[in-house]
Amino acid sequence: MLKLKTHSASKKRFKITGTGKVKRYKAFKGHILAKKSTKRKRNLRKSAMTSSANTATVKKLIPYK
Repeated sequence: MLKLKTHSASKKRFKITGTGKVKRYKAFKGHILAKKSTKRKRNLRKSAMTSSANTATVKKLIPYK
């Protein structure tokens, strides 16, 4: 079987956990932070899991992680 190419953008954004879930970081933390509350920015720091609808797609993009 041929080797599959890893999607470069995806390997920077997602990690696979030991149990096979896909970990991601939250959006809206890049800029325009002055108007966002401290509580909101603190919660955006935390990682999250991808939805079940997107998990299979992400795993295809990063097959060797």
